[in-house]
Order: sequence, then C-alpha cells, then structure tokens
Amino acid sequence: MRAIVVSENGGPEVLEPAERPDPEPGPGEVLVDVAAAGVNFIDVYFRTGAYPQPLPYTPGMEAAGTVAAVGPGVDGFAVGDRVAWSNVQGAYAERAVVPAESVVPVPDGVDPQDAAAVLLQGMTAHYLTRSTYPVRDGDTVLVHAAAGGMGLLLTQVATMLGARVIGTASTPEKAELAREAGADAVLGYDGFADRVRELTGGEGVAAVYDGVGAPTFDGSLASLRRRGVLALYGAAGGPVPPFDPQRLNAAGSLFLTRPTLAHHTATRDELLERSGEVYRWVADGRVRVHIGHRYDLADARAAHADLEGRRTTGKLLLTP
Repeated sequence: MRAIVVSENGGPEVLEPAERPDPEPGPGEVLVDVAAAGVNFIDVYFRTGAYPQPLPYTPGMEAAGTVAAVGPGVDGFAVGDRVAWSNVQGAYAERAVVPAESVVPVPDGVDPQDAAAVLLQGMTAHYLTRSTYPVRDGDTVLVHAAAGGMGLLLTQVATMLGARVIGTASTPEKAELAREAGADAVLGYDGFADRVRELTGGEGVAAVYDGVGAPTFDGSLASLRRRGVLALYGAAGGPVPPFDPQRLNAAGSLFLTRPTLAHHTATRDELLERSGEVYRWVADGRVRVHIGHRYDLADARAAHADLEGRRTTGKLLLTP
C-alpha cells in the first residue's frame, strides 16, 4: 500500500511517499480502507518535533473510510462499516490499523470526505463551545483565523448556540468566508483588540478562541471582558512565551486555559457523545463542512506547505 513516512523531524520535505506492506489488525483493532485523511496543524507539530513522536512513523491524526477487517476481540464493528477516527497516528495511508475503541461510526447521511474533514476539528469546536467556555445565548465571542477549517466550524457552532461572533482574517476573501459562516463582524489582525472594544461598547468579549498563539496572545487578553476566558487551543503562529500570571488579575480576573481534544474524549462515552453530535449537525445541515482543497496522498508535502503558508481556507484533505 502507499503511505507517507516521516523518518526525521523537519519541514514538509520530510514527508516521504513510500510503499509499505498491507497491515493486519491485532487484538482490539480494526483495519480501515482510508477514503480521506484530514490535514491538521497537529500534524505539523509532530512533523517538526514540537510534539515528540518516535521515528519513523506514518503521520495523520484523522481519517474516514470503510472497515476492511477486524481483529480478535472486536465487538460492535464489522467489515463494510463506515467509520472515522481522530487522535491516532497513521491516517496518511491507503490503509490503517486503528484501535477499535478510537473508531466512531459515520451515519449514512454524512459523506465520507465530510466525515474525515469534520471529526477532529468538529469535536474541538464542540468541547471549546460546550465545555471550555459554554457559549450562552447573547454572548459575544472572538474567533481567530475565522476562515480556516477550525475557525469556520467554531464560527458556525458558536452562532448556532446563540453567540454574536467577531472573527479575524488576513484577507478580504477570507473575511467573506467567515461572514458566510455567520460572523457578525470580521477584523484584520492589526489593532484588533481596540476594534473589539469598539464593537462591544468597551466591555470586551466573553471568550476568545485562539489557535494562533504568540502573534495574537496579547491582543486576545486585551479583548476580554471582566472574568473572560481565553481558550488558547493551538499555536499555529508560534508558542506563547512565558508571562506573569499577575497580568490576568490586572486585566480583570481573566481565565486562561490551554485545552486539548484528547482530554475531552478521554472515555469511550465522551468520544461517542461528541462525535455523534458533530455528525448530527452535519447530517441535518446545521453545520456545513468547507473543504478548501483535496490533495493526492503523494502531495502531502504541498498540503503542509500550503497550510503553514496560510494559503488555505477551510479544511485540507489527502485522498489515497
């Protein structure tokens, strides 16, 4: 089978197409024929070594496809079932072996490519708006990079829950996509905190959902209302340097958290609850999946280069 292999940490050039033996599922595992694999910034973190990962490995933390075989001791899945997974490496391949406990069913009303495109980021949007800061009707929240795959989902979900969304975007074209997703206002990054204050009558927003990191961190803090929440869920623009926690006090008893999806899908029940609700949102049309570009599996390098170069909107997929 074809797969992408990373043998050393580095730039997109370390994503090497390779031929690998067809894998076989062991006890408690399923073998999946991959229909599409999602490309996410967490893949970049592993590739560069920011998140340690034993080498060599096949990257990719999200995919959807069809069960091709089941290992001993697997209940609840059979050959031919439509499934998806996230938070398990190995998606950048034609076939992947995945622990059955990490696999979720894909409803008939959800296209396989949409299923791959929405699972990881959709569940992230779910926990951010339901658990990290539970959005309430009438809240105003700030979503950074609102035209990216994550930002478009966050904007749609927060709007669906009754929030007024202020987004940030780097180009007029991206700003228009964010508005189409439900953003009430879309700002550029320069001086965005002052504009947020103007748009909220000086109060600030209830929460900032920030996956950018260092370039936006100070402005995100300055955009919050008293006792507001900064959910720093990623660092696409670089990690935030150490800072004095007294700043949170001085700015209005603010809350800062650095959450991750794994801690919000730590049990099988929680994984099924979040994934099931995300797929219901997609199936009934409340959330639209925006696939910005599809790449052949062999073009994984181009997908990573485009993602890091901020040349993309929506979700990127690799298709075997």
